[in-house]
Amino acid sequence: MTASYRWVQWNRHKKVYDLVLAGGIAAYLAVFLGVSAVFYPAPGEIAVPVLLIRGFGSLAILMLHVILCIGPLARLSDLFAPLLYNRRHLGVAFFFVALGHAVIAVLFYGGFGVRDPVSAVVAGYDSFGSVNSFPFEFLGAMALCVFFAMAATSHEFWLANLGARTWKTLHMLVYVAYGLVVLHVVLGALQSERHPLLATMLLGGVGLVSGLHVGAALVQVRRDERTTRTPKEGAWLDVCRVGEIEDGAAKIVRSEGEESIAVFRDGDGYCAMSNVCAHQGGPLGEGRIVDGCVTCPWHGYQYRPADGQSPPPYTEKVPTYNVRIVAGRVQVDAKANEPGTPTVPASAETPTAGPAEVRDAE
Repeated sequence: MTASYRWVQWNRHKKVYDLVLAGGIAAYLAVFLGVSAVFYPAPGEIAVPVLLIRGFGSLAILMLHVILCIGPLARLSDLFAPLLYNRRHLGVAFFFVALGHAVIAVLFYGGFGVRDPVSAVVAGYDSFGSVNSFPFEFLGAMALCVFFAMAATSHEFWLANLGARTWKTLHMLVYVAYGLVVLHVVLGALQSERHPLLATMLLGGVGLVSGLHVGAALVQVRRDERTTRTPKEGAWLDVCRVGEIEDGAAKIVRSEGEESIAVFRDGDGYCAMSNVCAHQGGPLGEGRIVDGCVTCPWHGYQYRPADGQSPPPYTEKVPTYNVRIVAGRVQVDAKANEPGTPTVPASAETPTAGPAEVRDAE
């Protein structure tokens, strides 16, 4: 869907993905309850509501870690890029699992007194200075509010109307919520369940998420250093030799302080566009030309190489750049054209290329 909200992307792949996701959630809960029944038989059995609270809670934490790992994994290896396509589906499913954990906990622990269940659970503490008496439920409630805001704004309507930067900033709050969830578990479940395996698993999850993000950041810094070019012959950036770019792929370049540029090879022709996808800022240069269109590796948004416009019914467009070939080398004009400006692909037979209306780049 784009800003016109046509259901053009709801294909069989997404339906199968959601069915598999729902089946996985149901299977995890069923296995969790079954294994718990084996380890806690009568008369020391644990009440079913408590098992459900633990099942939904552990599943929510597992799903949250998977969600947070997908982004950096995709930056480290193209093999994980397809996982980004439906990450929002996974995120919404995660919210409902976390909500199930919260609702059952509130009703079970706060539904049998004179106070309303919510205030009975999240209030009633008289000390914030003690670990044992700290209101860990309140931390979980705060995190759940963030997850609700993210799930509620996951639709393309909010992305289009809030703008990509505002929408992305809002969804970056997931890291704040993640910190609240970790504290919620440390000050809650780990105070009553002292088995070292639980603490080790939580610590390992935090280390995994942190390590992947740091690793992805370092890789991106090195990529930026490799792709930075000094303008040659005025505003032109030297990209590479003719034939060095794989057909259908791109080479990313940038000048100091400017947005990066993705220079694509399409057969014998070379075109350039902004490396920043208009959808969520995905790296277009890490995608490929599929069915004649540059396909963003994050969510599959597509743009025609020669004009930076999405094919109908989509309306997204990105800036294009003029490309030329001089002495067997591909060069790109550092000055961007307006989004959606048509250009003529450069090839060895057409040494200088520019917008379709032709402007003198010399």
